[in-house]
Amino acid sequence: ETVLAPRLSTIAGVAQVQLFGAQKRGVRVQVDPDKLVARGLTLTDVEAAVRLGNVTQPTGTLWGPTRAWAIEATGQLDDAQAFRPLVIAYRGGAPIRLDEVALVVESVQDDKVASWFGDTRAIGLAVQRQPGTNTVAIVDAVRALLPSLQARLPATMHVEIFIDRSLAIRSSVADVQHTLLLTAALVVLVIFVFLRRISATIIPALSLPLSLIGTFGVMQLLGFSLNNLSLMALTLATGFVVDDAIVVLENIIRRMEDGEDAHTATLHGVRQIAFTVLSMTLSLAAVFIPILFMEGLLGRLFREFALTMVVAVLLSGAISLTVIPLLCSRFLRPTLRPTATSHGVLYRWSENSFAALLALYARSLRLALRFRLLVLLAFAASLGLSVWLFTIVPKGLVPNEDLGQLFISVECAPDLSFAEMMRHQQLVADVVRKDPDVAAFLSTADGATQGRIFLRLVDAPTRVSTPEQVIGRLRKALAVVPGVKVFIQNPPPIRIGGRLSKSQYQFTMQGSDIAQLNHAATALEAKVRALESVTDVASDLQLNSPTLQIDIDRERAAPLGITAGQIETALGSAYGGGQVSTIYTDTNQYWVILEVDPAHQADLAALQRVPLRSSSGALVLLGAVATVRPTVGPLSVNHQGQLPAVTISFNLKPGAALGTAVEQVQALAARDLPAEVTGAFQGTAQVFQSSLRGIVLLLVLSIGVIYLILGILYESFIHPLTILSGLPAAGMGGLIALLVCGLDLNIYAFVGLILLIGIVKKNAIMMIDFAIQARASGLAAEAAITQGCLVRFRPIMMTTVCALMGTLPLAIGLGVASTSRMSLGVVVVGGLLFSQLITLFITPVIYLYLDRLQRVRTPG
Repeated sequence: ETVLAPRLSTIAGVAQVQLFGAQKRGVRVQVDPDKLVARGLTLTDVEAAVRLGNVTQPTGTLWGPTRAWAIEATGQLDDAQAFRPLVIAYRGGAPIRLDEVALVVESVQDDKVASWFGDTRAIGLAVQRQPGTNTVAIVDAVRALLPSLQARLPATMHVEIFIDRSLAIRSSVADVQHTLLLTAALVVLVIFVFLRRISATIIPALSLPLSLIGTFGVMQLLGFSLNNLSLMALTLATGFVVDDAIVVLENIIRRMEDGEDAHTATLHGVRQIAFTVLSMTLSLAAVFIPILFMEGLLGRLFREFALTMVVAVLLSGAISLTVIPLLCSRFLRPTLRPTATSHGVLYRWSENSFAALLALYARSLRLALRFRLLVLLAFAASLGLSVWLFTIVPKGLVPNEDLGQLFISVECAPDLSFAEMMRHQQLVADVVRKDPDVAAFLSTADGATQGRIFLRLVDAPTRVSTPEQVIGRLRKALAVVPGVKVFIQNPPPIRIGGRLSKSQYQFTMQGSDIAQLNHAATALEAKVRALESVTDVASDLQLNSPTLQIDIDRERAAPLGITAGQIETALGSAYGGGQVSTIYTDTNQYWVILEVDPAHQADLAALQRVPLRSSSGALVLLGAVATVRPTVGPLSVNHQGQLPAVTISFNLKPGAALGTAVEQVQALAARDLPAEVTGAFQGTAQVFQSSLRGIVLLLVLSIGVIYLILGILYESFIHPLTILSGLPAAGMGGLIALLVCGLDLNIYAFVGLILLIGIVKKNAIMMIDFAIQARASGLAAEAAITQGCLVRFRPIMMTTVCALMGTLPLAIGLGVASTSRMSLGVVVVGGLLFSQLITLFITPVIYLYLDRLQRVRTPG
């Protein structure tokens, strides 16, 4: 405490150093009530003697004629030995000293706290960082400081790092970096497979490093760090930043295959496609605008993610219209469409395969345009299914990650002594120690009935089980330990405020009538415990704590001049363990604590022998003016705001969704709580409720912003609707993928839905923009959209497959802390696969219907 904590607190970025199981020095004055009575003394006399015998006051300066002297008195006592000779009073001319009526011992400030690291007594120090600071940098600074601090400690003390949160961060960042490299390789491979030319592959591939390097520069200017979210944004951007370059390159190559030279094809190709690229870039960047203005957890969590994506997309658009055309004009060689003998077997096979696929699409498109009503009904069905799936898909907030840590709350019977609590805590620790996947643990007994155990699991690559499997195994093993209840949590990756509880999710009830509140909370707890979606249901309401009720006989106390305040003061001095004086040293200060001898604390009858002094000066025992009555009562009365409060906490069963549990608990509360008792979720569950409402609003705003951007670009109310017609199919595909993979719709998955909005409409923009240009040249609507679909089929397939390759590594979910990235990847992959099959047919049909509607509204 005097060596480590103060120096760790000086590290830049450290908010506080919290101690667990700290045994701070203290001097205890343990009074024997019987000896007090025998000498005619009370606890007040002892307290006064200790206070007056240990003082530290300014004593001034003596100013002589030629010299000055600072005056110092020896009023400060330094240890227990110095307190023992203090004189409390005189009886018959003889002094009564403190050690005659009390045992004065060197002890600790709080002797109802104990911690063990494994089976060795220990003190835990938790270093907490300030908001906005870098965890890895702080951990590095702590590790660099530890050797010098270890040298200052006694040889019998050893410092060991128990939990290092930076390890998970480093591993997660390394995994994302590997994913980024893999994604880049897959995207380049896709480009080569479609274009089958080294030069044509290198040119759009160069947009990757250029866009990413530029994004890093902007991130540096904005003060962003490389964290999981910003790196995940870069990984996703890898699949998108080449889209614009692919569209430009493919259009140039197509014109070169039609006989134009490189310079002419570049000029005409860029002029033809520039507006399409501009529309794609601005509309994709606009998807993330609402996230930038979101409040609460969702906004704070994804602001860096959204800005990183916006910067990468805008840079890629600028590069595709400047650098890519320059490279095409310089390095692409003129080429005609491949013939039967102009290329090798592999090239001809791939070209024939693509030609067959294009022919199949052409035939299917003609059928879709012939049976437009059926396609329109399919669109309506996809819209309805998307809404229905959104309502039934399990919903969550932040998925639990494998951080290699677990937390156990231990609850014992409320009538246990602290010694028995420590014994039960050790029984639990013995079970934990035997689990093969537990690497180390810190066990803390804090108070008479509560204990905590922090577990560090074996590193994930060598561990046999997942955290959930370890929890199930420990829960089963600890169920047979007598006299304890255990509540095991996998700590969430993002800690959200709330009342400290034994389980992760909390529901708090408040009411002005304590009796009614306690009754309603007890009844609701029993019903919540019966729900199939929750486990580890606990409450901070303990009504059956053993209590000694002191009934003061005021009629007998008043004639003796003894007041109720005097009685409670004497009881507080005897059993409250309060501070009565302070020992000051050069580096710290320590308490002097007054209490009854522990041997008498175990004797209930001794409580009646607590001496009081009457107004006449005579001693009166507590039993003469009060009755001691054993009963039961609440261990504590919690408050939130100004009202009494009871909190029920719970964990989720494996496979259960937070949204399901929240709905069930809320339904029980609405049905069973009386009108005078209000209830609301706290912490993570409360943020989930508010975020769910914000998510729906964000979805609507994203679609609305895109519609406005497209409406401005196309100067039309109709074309943006056509472009957005593929969204229902994409949403349906993403939600179906979540259900198939057994994942819930958390905030990461919802960001995947936002991404789908941006990706799917890019395909529609390529079709519609070409059709608009064809219509301007005199083609009929059906011919224009058919030609647009067929001409843009290759870039649509290329950009879609690139986006798939960009998110596929995320969807596979390999590495540390991959669950969050997995849900996002699954949504995007599922949505792309499903929407690609449908929107290639829905968008042309919607275009024809809306084009007819537009011609009806504007005849001629």
